[in-house]
Amino acid sequence: MDEPAPDRRRAAGPASVPGRPSGGPTEAISRRLLLRGAALGGVALFLAACGSSARTVSPSGAASPSEPVPSPSPGSITPATSASPLATPTVAPEVSLRHRIAGLMIVGFRGTELTDAEWVGTALRDSGLGGVILFDRDQRTGGPRNIASAAQVKRLTDAIRVAARERPVFVSVDQEGGIVTRLSPARGFPAAASEAKIGDGTAAAAGRWAEGIASTLATAGFDLNFAPVVDLDVNPSSPAIGALDRSFSADPDVVVAMATIEVDAHRAARILTTLKHFPGIGSSTTNTDFGVADVTKTWTRTELEPFRRLIAAGKADLVMAGHVVNGQLDAKRPASLSAATVTTLLRGELGWDGVVVTDDLQAAAITTEFGRDEAVLLALEAGNDLLLFANQQVYDPKIVARVVGVVAAAVASGRIPEARIDEAFERVQRLFA
Repeated sequence: MDEPAPDRRRAAGPASVPGRPSGGPTEAISRRLLLRGAALGGVALFLAACGSSARTVSPSGAASPSEPVPSPSPGSITPATSASPLATPTVAPEVSLRHRIAGLMIVGFRGTELTDAEWVGTALRDSGLGGVILFDRDQRTGGPRNIASAAQVKRLTDAIRVAARERPVFVSVDQEGGIVTRLSPARGFPAAASEAKIGDGTAAAAGRWAEGIASTLATAGFDLNFAPVVDLDVNPSSPAIGALDRSFSADPDVVVAMATIEVDAHRAARILTTLKHFPGIGSSTTNTDFGVADVTKTWTRTELEPFRRLIAAGKADLVMAGHVVNGQLDAKRPASLSAATVTTLLRGELGWDGVVVTDDLQAAAITTEFGRDEAVLLALEAGNDLLLFANQQVYDPKIVARVVGVVAAAVASGRIPEARIDEAFERVQRLFA
Protein backbone atom coordinates (compact mmCIF):
# COMPACT_ATOMS: atom_id res chain seq x y z
CA MET A 1 0.00 0.00 0.00
CA ASP A 2 3.00 2.23 -0.31
CA GLU A 3 3.52 4.74 -3.07
CA PRO A 4 6.71 5.27 -5.10
CA ALA A 5 9.16 7.47 -3.31
CA PRO A 6 12.75 8.67 -3.74
CA ASP A 7 15.40 6.29 -2.50
CA ARG A 8 16.41 7.93 0.77
CA ARG A 9 18.96 6.32 3.06
CA ARG A 10 19.53 7.57 6.59
CA ALA A 11 22.97 7.67 8.05
CA ALA A 12 23.93 4.42 9.69
CA GLY A 13 24.99 4.44 13.30
CA PRO A 14 24.57 2.54 16.54
CA ALA A 15 21.08 2.91 17.94
CA SER A 16 20.65 3.25 21.68
CA VAL A 17 18.23 0.68 23.03
CA PRO A 18 15.56 2.39 25.10
CA GLY A 19 14.20 0.61 28.12
CA ARG A 20 10.62 -0.47 28.19
CA PRO A 21 8.42 2.51 29.00
CA SER A 22 6.84 2.76 32.40
CA GLY A 23 3.79 4.73 33.31
CA GLY A 24 2.76 5.05 29.66
CA PRO A 25 -0.74 4.98 28.25
CA THR A 26 -3.00 2.53 30.02
CA GLU A 27 -3.82 -0.77 28.41
CA ALA A 28 -6.92 -0.68 26.22
CA ILE A 29 -9.96 -1.99 28.04
CA SER A 30 -12.48 -4.45 26.67
CA ARG A 31 -15.93 -3.03 25.97
CA ARG A 32 -17.63 -6.31 26.84
CA LEU A 33 -18.95 -4.90 30.11
CA LEU A 34 -20.40 -1.96 28.24
CA LEU A 35 -22.10 -4.11 25.63
CA ARG A 36 -24.90 -5.34 27.84
CA GLY A 37 -28.61 -4.97 27.23
CA ALA A 38 -29.40 -2.18 24.79
CA ALA A 39 -25.72 -1.43 24.33
CA LEU A 40 -25.01 -4.73 22.63
CA GLY A 41 -24.76 -2.62 19.50
CA GLY A 42 -21.94 -3.99 17.32
CA VAL A 43 -23.03 -7.30 15.91
CA ALA A 44 -26.72 -6.79 16.75
CA LEU A 45 -26.75 -3.67 14.59
CA PHE A 46 -25.02 -5.55 11.82
CA LEU A 47 -27.72 -8.18 11.91
CA ALA A 48 -30.44 -5.54 12.07
CA ALA A 49 -29.00 -4.03 8.90
CA CYS A 50 -29.18 -7.49 7.34
CA GLY A 51 -32.76 -7.97 8.48
CA SER A 52 -31.85 -10.80 10.84
CA SER A 53 -32.06 -11.61 14.54
CA ALA A 54 -29.17 -11.15 16.95
CA ARG A 55 -26.53 -13.79 17.45
CA THR A 56 -23.76 -14.32 19.97
CA VAL A 57 -20.17 -13.56 19.04
CA SER A 58 -17.32 -15.43 20.70
CA PRO A 59 -15.79 -13.27 23.46
CA SER A 60 -12.28 -11.96 23.07
CA GLY A 61 -11.15 -13.28 26.42
CA ALA A 62 -9.61 -9.93 27.34
CA ALA A 63 -9.33 -9.16 31.04
CA SER A 64 -12.14 -7.19 32.68
CA PRO A 65 -11.32 -3.55 33.45
CA SER A 66 -10.17 -2.62 36.92
CA GLU A 67 -11.21 1.00 36.54
CA PRO A 68 -14.22 2.70 34.92
CA VAL A 69 -14.04 3.74 31.30
CA PRO A 70 -16.05 6.30 29.37
CA SER A 71 -18.84 5.11 27.12
CA PRO A 72 -17.53 4.52 23.61
CA SER A 73 -18.75 6.45 20.63
CA PRO A 74 -20.96 4.59 18.15
CA GLY A 75 -19.00 2.27 15.93
CA SER A 76 -15.76 2.53 17.92
CA ILE A 77 -13.52 -0.49 18.32
CA THR A 78 -11.55 -1.75 21.27
CA PRO A 79 -8.58 -4.01 20.58
CA ALA A 80 -8.26 -7.25 22.45
CA THR A 81 -5.12 -7.27 24.57
CA SER A 82 -4.17 -10.75 23.48
CA ALA A 83 -5.32 -13.62 21.34
CA SER A 84 -7.43 -16.32 22.93
CA PRO A 85 -8.46 -19.73 21.62
CA LEU A 86 -11.20 -19.24 19.06
CA ALA A 87 -14.39 -21.05 19.91
CA THR A 88 -16.13 -23.17 17.33
CA PRO A 89 -17.78 -20.66 14.99
CA THR A 90 -21.45 -20.14 15.84
CA VAL A 91 -22.77 -18.05 12.98
CA ALA A 92 -26.55 -17.99 12.75
CA PRO A 93 -27.89 -18.94 9.33
CA GLU A 94 -29.74 -15.60 9.19
CA VAL A 95 -26.40 -13.90 8.60
CA SER A 96 -26.07 -14.72 4.95
CA LEU A 97 -22.91 -16.19 3.54
CA ARG A 98 -22.53 -13.25 1.17
CA HIS A 99 -22.72 -10.77 4.06
CA ARG A 100 -20.13 -12.75 6.00
CA ILE A 101 -17.79 -12.70 3.01
CA ALA A 102 -18.26 -8.95 2.48
CA GLY A 103 -17.51 -8.48 6.17
CA LEU A 104 -14.01 -9.81 5.51
CA MET A 105 -13.20 -7.01 3.04
CA ILE A 106 -11.60 -3.58 3.46
CA VAL A 107 -11.64 -1.49 0.28
CA GLY A 108 -10.31 1.80 -1.00
CA PHE A 109 -12.20 4.23 -3.22
CA ARG A 110 -11.87 7.53 -5.03
CA GLY A 111 -13.50 10.62 -3.61
CA THR A 112 -13.35 13.10 -0.75
CA GLU A 113 -17.07 12.62 -0.10
CA LEU A 114 -18.93 9.34 0.10
CA THR A 115 -21.28 10.55 -2.63
CA ASP A 116 -18.28 10.46 -4.98
CA ALA A 117 -18.31 6.64 -4.71
CA GLU A 118 -21.91 5.58 -4.33
CA TRP A 119 -20.91 1.92 -4.69
CA VAL A 120 -19.12 2.12 -1.34
CA GLY A 121 -22.16 3.53 0.43
CA THR A 122 -24.29 0.79 -1.10
CA ALA A 123 -21.84 -1.91 -0.01
CA LEU A 124 -21.74 -0.53 3.52
CA ARG A 125 -25.50 -0.22 3.74
CA ASP A 126 -26.69 -3.34 1.96
CA SER A 127 -23.83 -5.82 1.56
CA GLY A 128 -22.15 -5.93 4.97
CA LEU A 129 -18.81 -4.48 3.77
CA GLY A 130 -16.23 -4.80 6.54
CA GLY A 131 -14.57 -1.43 6.14
CA VAL A 132 -12.67 1.12 4.08
CA ILE A 133 -9.14 2.45 3.81
CA LEU A 134 -8.46 6.11 3.04
CA PHE A 135 -5.49 7.55 1.16
CA ASP A 136 -4.20 11.07 0.80
CA ARG A 137 -3.00 11.18 -2.80
CA ASP A 138 -4.70 10.24 -6.04
CA GLN A 139 -2.02 8.46 -8.07
CA ARG A 140 -3.67 9.53 -11.33
CA THR A 141 -3.79 13.27 -10.68
CA GLY A 142 -1.46 13.85 -7.74
CA GLY A 143 -4.30 15.66 -5.98
CA PRO A 144 -6.30 14.55 -2.95
CA ARG A 145 -7.87 11.10 -3.12
CA ASN A 146 -9.82 10.85 0.13
CA ILE A 147 -8.02 13.30 2.40
CA ALA A 148 -8.08 17.04 1.67
CA SER A 149 -8.48 18.66 5.09
CA ALA A 150 -9.23 17.82 8.70
CA ALA A 151 -12.84 18.99 8.53
CA GLN A 152 -13.46 17.15 5.26
CA VAL A 153 -12.01 13.87 6.59
CA LYS A 154 -14.21 13.99 9.68
CA ARG A 155 -17.27 14.51 7.48
CA LEU A 156 -16.21 11.54 5.38
CA THR A 157 -15.59 9.17 8.28
CA ASP A 158 -18.90 10.20 9.83
CA ALA A 159 -20.68 9.56 6.53
CA ILE A 160 -19.11 6.10 6.30
CA ARG A 161 -20.55 5.12 9.67
CA VAL A 162 -23.93 6.58 8.83
CA ALA A 163 -23.96 4.51 5.62
CA ALA A 164 -23.22 1.42 7.68
CA ARG A 165 -26.23 2.27 9.86
CA GLU A 166 -23.94 2.42 12.89
CA ARG A 167 -22.91 -1.20 12.33
CA PRO A 168 -19.27 -1.35 13.44
CA VAL A 169 -16.95 -1.11 10.44
CA PHE A 170 -13.25 -0.47 10.04
CA VAL A 171 -12.30 3.06 9.03
CA SER A 172 -8.61 2.57 8.39
CA VAL A 173 -5.49 4.34 7.19
CA ASP A 174 -1.70 3.94 6.93
CA GLN A 175 -0.35 6.46 9.44
CA GLU A 176 3.16 5.20 10.10
CA GLY A 177 4.91 8.55 10.30
CA GLY A 178 7.57 9.87 7.96
CA ILE A 179 7.02 9.17 4.29
CA VAL A 180 3.91 7.05 4.93
CA THR A 181 1.80 9.74 6.59
CA ARG A 182 -1.63 10.02 5.00
CA LEU A 183 -2.82 12.68 7.45
CA SER A 184 0.03 15.08 6.73
CA PRO A 185 0.81 18.77 7.25
CA ALA A 186 0.03 19.29 3.55
CA ARG A 187 -3.56 18.34 4.45
CA GLY A 188 -3.66 20.39 7.63
CA PHE A 189 -2.60 17.74 10.16
CA PRO A 190 0.36 17.71 12.59
CA ALA A 191 3.68 16.37 11.34
CA ALA A 192 4.69 12.84 12.37
CA ALA A 193 8.34 11.79 12.34
CA SER A 194 9.46 8.53 10.74
CA GLU A 195 9.93 5.34 12.73
CA ALA A 196 13.65 5.53 11.97
CA LYS A 197 13.95 8.90 13.71
CA ILE A 198 11.88 7.71 16.66
CA GLY A 199 13.94 4.55 16.99
CA ASP A 200 17.07 6.67 17.38
CA GLY A 201 15.50 8.64 20.24
CA THR A 202 14.19 8.12 23.74
CA ALA A 203 11.15 6.31 25.08
CA ALA A 204 9.73 9.64 26.27
CA ALA A 205 9.98 11.14 22.80
CA ALA A 206 8.42 8.01 21.34
CA GLY A 207 5.51 8.35 23.74
CA ARG A 208 4.81 11.92 22.66
CA TRP A 209 5.07 10.92 19.00
CA ALA A 210 2.74 7.93 19.40
CA GLU A 211 0.19 9.90 21.39
CA GLY A 212 0.21 12.58 18.69
CA ILE A 213 -0.49 10.05 15.93
CA ALA A 214 -3.24 8.35 17.93
CA SER A 215 -4.88 11.66 18.82
CA THR A 216 -4.85 12.78 15.19
CA LEU A 217 -6.48 9.55 14.08
CA ALA A 218 -9.12 9.57 16.81
CA THR A 219 -10.09 13.17 16.12
CA ALA A 220 -10.40 12.43 12.40
CA GLY A 221 -12.67 9.44 13.04
CA PHE A 222 -10.36 6.48 12.34
CA ASP A 223 -10.38 3.29 14.39
CA LEU A 224 -7.75 1.14 12.63
CA ASN A 225 -4.18 2.07 11.80
CA PHE A 226 -2.06 -0.16 9.57
CA ALA A 227 0.98 0.48 11.76
CA PRO A 228 3.43 -0.02 13.38
CA VAL A 229 5.99 -1.43 11.00
CA VAL A 230 7.95 -3.97 13.05
CA ASP A 231 10.26 -5.15 10.27
CA LEU A 232 13.91 -5.04 11.25
CA ASP A 233 16.10 -2.58 9.36
CA VAL A 234 18.55 -5.28 8.35
CA ASN A 235 19.05 -3.82 4.85
CA PRO A 236 19.29 -0.01 5.06
CA SER A 237 19.04 0.12 1.25
CA SER A 238 15.76 -1.82 1.07
CA PRO A 239 13.35 0.13 -1.18
CA ALA A 240 10.46 -1.24 0.87
CA ILE A 241 11.71 -0.45 4.38
CA GLY A 242 15.20 0.85 5.10
CA ALA A 243 15.58 3.41 2.34
CA LEU A 244 12.23 4.91 3.34
CA ASP A 245 13.03 5.13 7.06
CA ARG A 246 10.07 2.88 7.89
CA SER A 247 11.76 0.74 10.56
CA PHE A 248 12.51 1.64 14.15
CA SER A 249 15.82 -0.23 14.13
CA ALA A 250 17.78 -3.32 13.17
CA ASP A 251 17.76 -4.22 16.87
CA PRO A 252 14.73 -6.30 17.94
CA ASP A 253 14.89 -4.77 21.44
CA VAL A 254 14.42 -1.27 20.05
CA VAL A 255 11.65 -2.35 17.70
CA VAL A 256 9.72 -4.13 20.46
CA ALA A 257 10.11 -1.24 22.92
CA MET A 258 9.03 1.43 20.42
CA ALA A 259 6.18 -0.63 18.98
CA THR A 260 4.90 -1.28 22.50
CA ILE A 261 4.77 2.45 23.14
CA GLU A 262 2.90 3.02 19.89
CA VAL A 263 0.39 0.23 20.47
CA ASP A 264 -0.34 1.43 24.01
CA ALA A 265 -0.92 5.00 22.83
CA HIS A 266 -3.35 3.82 20.17
CA ARG A 267 -5.20 1.59 22.60
CA ALA A 268 -5.61 4.51 25.00
CA ALA A 269 -7.27 6.35 22.10
CA ARG A 270 -9.40 3.26 21.26
CA ILE A 271 -7.68 2.64 17.94
CA LEU A 272 -6.55 -0.74 16.68
CA THR A 273 -3.03 -1.27 15.39
CA THR A 274 -1.47 -3.72 12.94
CA LEU A 275 1.93 -5.37 13.24
CA LYS A 276 3.46 -5.57 9.76
CA HIS A 277 4.82 -7.08 7.53
CA PHE A 278 4.94 -10.70 8.69
CA PRO A 279 7.29 -12.61 8.59
CA GLY A 280 9.61 -9.65 7.96
CA ILE A 281 10.57 -7.80 4.78
CA GLY A 282 13.42 -5.66 6.10
CA SER A 283 16.00 -7.55 4.04
CA SER A 284 14.08 -7.15 0.76
CA THR A 285 15.59 -5.51 -2.31
CA THR A 286 12.20 -4.83 -3.97
CA ASN A 287 9.06 -2.96 -2.92
CA THR A 288 6.30 -5.57 -3.14
CA ASP A 289 3.84 -3.01 -4.46
CA PHE A 290 5.76 -3.00 -7.72
CA GLY A 291 7.51 -6.37 -7.97
CA VAL A 292 8.18 -9.67 -6.29
CA ALA A 293 10.45 -9.36 -3.27
CA ASP A 294 12.40 -12.53 -2.56
CA VAL A 295 14.16 -12.71 0.79
CA THR A 296 14.96 -16.41 0.66
CA LYS A 297 18.71 -15.79 0.84
CA THR A 298 18.64 -12.78 3.16
CA TRP A 299 15.93 -13.41 5.77
CA THR A 300 16.78 -14.82 9.18
CA ARG A 301 14.56 -16.01 12.00
CA THR A 302 15.69 -13.02 14.05
CA GLU A 303 13.16 -11.06 11.98
CA LEU A 304 10.40 -13.00 13.71
CA GLU A 305 11.39 -11.71 17.13
CA PRO A 306 9.36 -8.46 17.16
CA PHE A 307 6.23 -10.39 16.13
CA ARG A 308 6.90 -13.21 18.59
CA ARG A 309 7.56 -10.94 21.55
CA LEU A 310 4.76 -8.47 20.87
CA ILE A 311 2.22 -11.28 20.43
CA ALA A 312 3.42 -12.98 23.63
CA ALA A 313 3.11 -9.67 25.50
CA GLY A 314 -0.46 -9.13 24.31
CA LYS A 315 0.47 -6.17 22.11
CA ALA A 316 -1.05 -7.44 18.86
CA ASP A 317 -4.48 -6.39 17.60
CA LEU A 318 -4.02 -7.47 13.98
CA VAL A 319 -1.05 -8.88 12.10
CA MET A 320 -0.49 -8.13 8.42
CA ALA A 321 0.93 -10.84 6.16
CA GLY A 322 3.37 -9.31 3.70
CA HIS A 323 3.75 -9.96 -0.02
CA VAL A 324 7.23 -11.39 0.26
CA VAL A 325 8.61 -14.64 -1.11
CA ASN A 326 10.57 -16.54 1.49
CA GLY A 327 11.71 -19.91 0.23
CA GLN A 328 12.84 -20.84 3.72
CA LEU A 329 9.17 -20.97 4.66
CA ASP A 330 7.34 -21.64 1.38
CA ALA A 331 9.05 -22.17 -1.98
CA LYS A 332 5.93 -21.56 -4.05
CA ARG A 333 3.88 -18.75 -2.56
CA PRO A 334 4.44 -15.37 -0.91
CA ALA A 335 3.76 -15.09 2.78
CA SER A 336 0.32 -13.56 2.33
CA LEU A 337 -0.87 -16.58 0.33
CA SER A 338 1.06 -19.23 2.23
CA ALA A 339 -0.56 -21.60 4.72
CA ALA A 340 2.92 -22.62 5.85
CA THR A 341 3.59 -19.00 6.83
CA VAL A 342 0.21 -17.79 8.10
CA THR A 343 -1.21 -20.96 9.65
CA THR A 344 1.81 -23.09 10.54
CA LEU A 345 4.28 -20.37 11.55
CA LEU A 346 2.24 -17.38 12.69
CA ARG A 347 -0.69 -19.21 14.22
CA GLY A 348 1.08 -22.43 15.17
CA GLU A 349 4.59 -21.54 16.28
CA LEU A 350 3.96 -17.95 17.38
CA GLY A 351 0.54 -18.73 18.85
CA TRP A 352 -1.43 -15.94 17.17
CA ASP A 353 -5.16 -16.68 16.99
CA GLY A 354 -6.34 -13.17 16.24
CA VAL A 355 -7.04 -11.45 12.94
CA VAL A 356 -4.54 -11.72 10.09
CA VAL A 357 -5.00 -9.15 7.34
CA THR A 358 -3.42 -9.35 3.91
CA ASP A 359 -1.39 -6.58 2.40
CA ASP A 360 -3.05 -5.08 -0.68
CA LEU A 361 -4.32 -7.99 -2.79
CA GLN A 362 -4.26 -5.78 -5.88
CA ALA A 363 -0.49 -5.31 -5.61
CA ALA A 364 1.38 -6.09 -8.81
CA ALA A 365 3.46 -8.76 -7.09
CA ILE A 366 0.27 -10.72 -6.43
CA THR A 367 -2.02 -10.11 -9.39
CA THR A 368 0.68 -10.69 -12.00
CA GLU A 369 1.74 -14.02 -10.57
CA PHE A 370 -1.53 -15.50 -9.31
CA GLY A 371 -4.41 -13.62 -10.90
CA ARG A 372 -6.88 -11.39 -9.08
CA ASP A 373 -9.51 -14.02 -8.20
CA GLU A 374 -7.17 -16.91 -7.42
CA ALA A 375 -5.21 -14.69 -5.04
CA VAL A 376 -8.35 -14.09 -2.98
CA LEU A 377 -9.00 -17.80 -2.59
CA LEU A 378 -5.37 -18.56 -1.80
CA ALA A 379 -5.40 -15.83 0.86
CA LEU A 380 -8.38 -17.38 2.60
CA GLU A 381 -6.93 -20.87 2.32
CA ALA A 382 -3.69 -19.62 3.84
CA GLY A 383 -5.55 -18.52 6.97
CA ASN A 384 -6.05 -14.78 6.47
CA ASP A 385 -9.22 -13.24 7.88
CA LEU A 386 -9.34 -9.73 6.40
CA LEU A 387 -8.76 -9.09 2.70
CA LEU A 388 -7.41 -5.66 1.78
CA PHE A 389 -8.07 -4.04 -1.60
CA ALA A 390 -6.53 -0.58 -1.84
CA ASN A 391 -8.08 0.10 -5.26
CA GLN A 392 -5.12 2.28 -6.20
CA GLN A 393 -3.07 0.67 -8.96
CA VAL A 394 -6.27 -0.82 -10.36
CA TYR A 395 -9.63 0.78 -9.63
CA ASP A 396 -12.57 -1.60 -9.50
CA PRO A 397 -15.91 -0.17 -8.28
CA LYS A 398 -17.35 -3.68 -8.58
CA ILE A 399 -14.72 -5.15 -6.26
CA VAL A 400 -17.14 -6.06 -3.44
CA ALA A 401 -19.66 -7.88 -5.64
CA ARG A 402 -16.89 -9.61 -7.59
CA VAL A 403 -14.97 -10.90 -4.57
CA VAL A 404 -18.13 -11.98 -2.78
CA GLY A 405 -19.19 -13.86 -5.90
CA VAL A 406 -15.82 -15.56 -6.32
CA VAL A 407 -15.68 -16.70 -2.71
CA ALA A 408 -19.34 -17.76 -2.58
CA ALA A 409 -18.78 -19.87 -5.70
CA ALA A 410 -15.72 -21.47 -4.09
CA VAL A 411 -17.80 -22.33 -1.04
CA ALA A 412 -20.54 -23.80 -3.23
CA SER A 413 -18.00 -25.94 -5.09
CA GLY A 414 -16.46 -27.20 -1.87
CA ARG A 415 -13.06 -25.60 -2.42
CA ILE A 416 -13.46 -23.20 0.52
CA PRO A 417 -15.26 -24.76 3.50
CA GLU A 418 -17.97 -22.49 4.85
CA ALA A 419 -16.42 -23.06 8.28
CA ARG A 420 -13.34 -21.14 7.05
CA ILE A 421 -15.55 -18.12 6.33
CA ASP A 422 -17.25 -18.47 9.70
CA GLU A 423 -13.90 -18.72 11.49
CA ALA A 424 -12.59 -15.56 9.80
CA PHE A 425 -15.85 -13.69 10.41
CA GLU A 426 -15.82 -14.65 14.08
CA ARG A 427 -12.27 -13.40 14.49
CA VAL A 428 -13.12 -10.10 12.86
CA GLN A 429 -16.23 -9.65 15.01
CA ARG A 430 -14.15 -10.26 18.14
CA LEU A 431 -12.37 -6.99 17.43
CA PHE A 432 -15.63 -5.12 17.91
CA ALA A 433 -16.45 -6.78 21.25
